[in-house]
Amino acid sequence: MPVDASGTSDAIADALGSLPSGSPVSEVARRLLDLFTGGSIAPGTRLPAERNLATSLGVGRSAVREALAALELLGIVDVRPGSGTYLRGEASELLPQTLRWGLLIGERNTAELLELRSGLEIYVARLAATRATEAARADLARHLERMRDAGDDLSAFARADFDFHLALADAAENGTLRDLLHVVRSLLQVYADRAVHTAADATLALDEHEAIARALEARDADGAASAMAVHMITAAERLRTLLSS
Repeated sequence: MPVDASGTSDAIADALGSLPSGSPVSEVARRLLDLFTGGSIAPGTRLPAERNLATSLGVGRSAVREALAALELLGIVDVRPGSGTYLRGEASELLPQTLRWGLLIGERNTAELLELRSGLEIYVARLAATRATEAARADLARHLERMRDAGDDLSAFARADFDFHLALADAAENGTLRDLLHVVRSLLQVYADRAVHTAADATLALDEHEAIARALEARDADGAASAMAVHMITAAERLRTLLSS
């Protein structure tokens, strides 16, 4: 019988089997994804606490925390600080079966995803340069200002960076392209949630984003695409360095 939003978290925890000792975060995420997309849990159901999930799976809380963060990026769950973690949608609305393998990114897959993201981001910048409305440009400017104001708070900088790219995809006015880009960015962030780790990285990234913004203001499609290509080269290199360290 399906577990509804008022059901106890014990039923959910009991549905999980323990994993082998030392299981990677990707395996924890896959086990949770199997449960969440199986149709037995109603949308809006509050999930068990991290410690309960960790006990049921026989893994550390950090593995559960990272797995839930990955699933939040993929739109499976909604993490509400101070309240808990909730399942977002119906099983049929959640990720297709094939996207599960994105959680098992290896070195070869990461390289391919970086190439795909670069191509998508460059095309998005080109489209946005000619399609962005005044409201969209104002939204981009707001996220850019958040990046400038982040100071030494690299987490805040990374969030503003992420939001800038999402807003840019919105400005391109191509929903399918935006969805594809969001999936690629989310899968990359499963293993590298924050690719900006130093003040120098943030300064360079800010300069690159400002170059993109200037091209957008000038409605220069070639310039926007070129500026994004430069940004993708350095962003990809930071991520490769992070993943190889």
